[in-house]
Parts: sequence; structure tokens; C-alpha cells
Amino acid sequence: QVQLVESGGGLVQAGDSLRLSCAASGRTFSSYAMGWFRQAPGKEREFVAAISWSGSRTYYADSVKGRFTISRDNAKNTVYLQMNSLKPDDTAVYYCAQHTGDRYYSVHAYDYWGQGTQVTVSA
Repeated sequence: QVQLVESGGGLVQAGDSLRLSCAASGRTFSSYAMGWFRQAPGKEREFVAAISWSGSRTYYADSVKGRFTISRDNAKNTVYLQMNSLKPDDTAVYYCAQHTGDRYYSVHAYDYWGQGTQVTVSA
């Protein structure tokens, strides 16, 4: 049974930074690419960033490119999302997920999800 547990969310002001963490257990973490998604109230869950199993390749949504950085530590079974220059539009519940499918940006390519962590950015 795979478990993904996110942490690090909170309430910040526009321009601030946050680092989200996602701790994984249950199967060989280093064998799988990982992704971060977010969902704002009334909106569909959307892709934020993804990282290959080795960490050598990363992918970002245009809306966060240049501000967010995804990374992983396979020795700690953890994936991170460093979020800088936060904007009110970044307010959402952020989820990490384990990739087993095809396209990194598709929710359908991920089979295990965490419970989410709330990020709120005030203007």
C-alpha cells in the first residue's frame, strides 16, 4: 500500500515563499516519477510540476515556470516543491502523486495521491 503525505502548506502573503514536502512509503520510491498538482475551489485539479525517477528531468506548468522548483531526495523517499514569488492565484490545495502512466501533465497518469495540503496566498 502506497502512502503519500504532504506537508508544508500554510497562509502567506503575496511574494512570500513556501516549500512543500511529500513523504512516500510503500513501494520503491526511486522507481517512479512524481508530480505535484493543485486544485482551487470550484476548479479542476491542474498539473503544477513533475520530476523523473532520477531527478534529471523536470516539467512545469507555464503558470509556475520560473517561480516553482520540484526536486526529490530518493534517500529520504521525499519530493519537494519550492514555491517562490507566490501569488493569490496560487491559492489551492496541493497534492503530490506517483506517476505510472504516460503524460506527466495528466491526472490520469498517476495512481496514488496524497491527502493534500492547503496553500493560501493573501494579496
